[in-house]
Amino acid sequence: MATPFTTVQSWWRKTFSTPITDEITTLYRAWRNRFLWQRLRLWLWLALICLLSFTLRDIYSLFFPFAELQQLPEVLRTQRLVINVAMLASIIICFALHKTKLGRHRPDLLFLGSSWSISLASQLFATLTGFALPDTIGWSLLFLSQAVLMPVCWILHLLTQVSVLIYYFGVNTALGLKTPIPDHPGIYNVTFILYIFWFCTICDIGVYLYDRLQRSEFFARQELESAYQKLKIAEAKYRSIFENAVEGIFQSSPDGHYITANPALARIYGYSLAQEVTANFTDIEQLYVDPNRRAEFVRLMEKYGSVSEFESQIYRQDGSIVWISEKAYAVRDEQGKLLYYEGLIEDITQRKQTEEELRVFFHAVSHDLRNPVLGTLMVLKNLLARSEENIAISRSILERMIQSSDRQLNLINSLMEAYVGEVQGVVLQRQTVQLLTVVEAAIVDLEPLLEQNQAKLTNLVSADLPLLNADPTQLWRVFSNLIVNALKHNPPGLLLTINAIRKDDKIYCTVSDNGVGISQQQSDRLFDLYFRGASIGNSVSLGLGLYLCKQIINAHGGEIGVNSALNAGATFWFTLPIAD
Repeated sequence: MATPFTTVQSWWRKTFSTPITDEITTLYRAWRNRFLWQRLRLWLWLALICLLSFTLRDIYSLFFPFAELQQLPEVLRTQRLVINVAMLASIIICFALHKTKLGRHRPDLLFLGSSWSISLASQLFATLTGFALPDTIGWSLLFLSQAVLMPVCWILHLLTQVSVLIYYFGVNTALGLKTPIPDHPGIYNVTFILYIFWFCTICDIGVYLYDRLQRSEFFARQELESAYQKLKIAEAKYRSIFENAVEGIFQSSPDGHYITANPALARIYGYSLAQEVTANFTDIEQLYVDPNRRAEFVRLMEKYGSVSEFESQIYRQDGSIVWISEKAYAVRDEQGKLLYYEGLIEDITQRKQTEEELRVFFHAVSHDLRNPVLGTLMVLKNLLARSEENIAISRSILERMIQSSDRQLNLINSLMEAYVGEVQGVVLQRQTVQLLTVVEAAIVDLEPLLEQNQAKLTNLVSADLPLLNADPTQLWRVFSNLIVNALKHNPPGLLLTINAIRKDDKIYCTVSDNGVGISQQQSDRLFDLYFRGASIGNSVSLGLGLYLCKQIINAHGGEIGVNSALNAGATFWFTLPIAD
């Protein structure tokens, strides 16, 4: 049920308060209520002790009159003890209410009730007695003690003050009552009014400012706690990634010590705990089978700032040898001083074994393929050496030639399957494709990377281009590879442009950038299998990605190439046949 106080409070908050989230507002209100409830108990104790002191004074004065009290009007000298006892009773009632459920949940109502029970008790007594009582000292003590001990929710203090003043000036004026002070019988006294006004104003301003400060600090603490919780969650998430990663993650010092290592790196090196890696490797150079590999690693890091697919053989803890591939970069401070190396290590022993097995397999297949080919060729040459025009061939010779051809076909199929497996070969799933849809899909997927590299990409591909009979997934790989390679091997702030136009019965596509460019020597071998260009600054160092692009475009019946020069940007182009 809404009270006048809650109605005014709600209006004020909507009008003047800074908009904040409902959750934090609710938390702050709960905190303020607890603060008000706790401080209200302290204030009640202080009010009780204060009233007891005045009550003891009045009791003592009954037997041993104070000269200072003899100047008071007769009615105040005889009845002041009754007023004090009545206020003491009201304070005790408030103490009892303070421990109830109502007192805990609505400390604002208890605040108003306790304040009015003290301030209005003397006013009611004076009204019933037939005079007006300007209780300057009592009001000052009341308002000051509330402002000091309970400096929150300033509108409560204002309601307390306004209620007493309305009663004093309104009721006494309506009843025509006078003060019992001979020198100043009127209730309107300029000095008294100014004193009360400024006293209440100063108290309310102090409460308002303290309340605002507490609210700001509370919101700051809540935001700090929220940020801390998010940080803990992020730390736990990344700690989980670090601990559970398949690749080895490391940080190493320039002088060859491991600073940090994850469990995966420990397993690669043959240890059970990551701490053993940081404790046992005092010189990483001893890790490599070829001791010059560490020096090569450092040289590349000093020259390029990073290495990728740095393959080496290393000794494990048990003395066995495995292949690893390192991808790392140098971490420097703001002054450019090298702090440490950070990166990933992958165990590629299985891959190296597979590559070796493939080489052996290719050699075996080519050797086995040569024999049936030579046999068939010899049979055909012998038949051709006969003089007759029409040569008769026995069934057995034909059967042997068919069997030989079948074996050749099986061997060729095996060779192709192995080749496809090695380079993750292209299997086309053709369908009717609109090129713009493929380009837009690639751009959408790479938007985070574009933003990270502060790159701007302009898509000039038109929706009016003819349809293609192509594999949209494979074309998506082509555009993605070309965009990613441009971002990877150029400085931030790159300008990229994708375009496609019709040329005769084909669509001519381009992916252009304004980067560092590619030398002619690199361009000639750029699409070769496993080619790595010699990097200059941020220049390119491309390999299987562009080779796959070539395989995909060739599988579609198109061509691919690059037009570039150093410091002149690069334009990768390819063609795609138009669907019939």
